[in-house]
Amino acid sequence: GNEFTIHHAMSCKLGGFVHYRHNEVRDVTGTLLKEVCTDVSIEPMLIPLTGEKMKYRTANTANDARLDISARGFWVRGQRAFYDVRIFDSTAPRQLTKPLSDIHKQHEQEKRRVYNQRILEVEQGTFTPLVFTIQGGMSQECQKFYSRLATLLSEKKK
Repeated sequence: GNEFTIHHAMSCKLGGFVHYRHNEVRDVTGTLLKEVCTDVSIEPMLIPLTGEKMKYRTANTANDARLDISARGFWVRGQRAFYDVRIFDSTAPRQLTKPLSDIHKQHEQEKRRVYNQRILEVEQGTFTPLVFTIQGGMSQECQKFYSRLATLLSEKKK
């Protein structure tokens, strides 16, 4: 019901574009991981909890919890790594008061509070949040991930 502006198109969760760009990043990343890793899965279900207590109230404790991508052998040989994508609008009014690097860290920390402990303790894996802006920027941790992915792809393809 709002006026259709560029800002509205980039942030409206009802129009589908927000989900489309998220899923596109998830799917392209998954495709690239399949070239260098084993057991790659899109939206893998997590092992249900059996009484484990999570440190943060915001931790995802649902039995049907899942992340965006998992792959075996990316950071550590044989170990399962999990990834979750977040894309945010860095020009949204609430974001304009902080440096972009701080906003990236904030989004990474939010993802970690939701998933990190569960991944480490229950799944025995690693967790990497993949945080992007809608303008194409990415967090430092995300840059490290894609730099490693590019290195693995380059080595494989010689």
